[in-house]
Amino acid sequence: MRDLLLQCSGLAAIAVALIHSVLGETKVFARATIEPARLRTLIHLVWHAGTVAWIGGGVLLLAAPWMESEPARHWIIVTVACVFGFAAFANAWATRGKHFGWMALSAVVAMAVAGY
Repeated sequence: MRDLLLQCSGLAAIAVALIHSVLGETKVFARATIEPARLRTLIHLVWHAGTVAWIGGGVLLLAAPWMESEPARHWIIVTVACVFGFAAFANAWATRGKHFGWMALSAVVAMAVAGY
């Protein structure tokens, strides 16, 4: 059961990352006016670097049950829970809890910790 929770957490992490990327492009950057153009490119890349990192965390959570190493499983879960936990806190604080992102990020953390 704990492996299934870990894999669900990984799939949720990937889904949250992809939603983050799509909403960023369609809702945030579609309205934002950022000058100069180089700065706009930099902000796009930094935004999507987070997406890539979250996808990487999701892949690690998916793969953790098949790893033969308990320390690897431990550190994958601890690291991903810290990263997603911080993102959930920052999202809730910055939006005063009005954006659903903190709940999705918290769900990833909860499933990962439950699968520990």
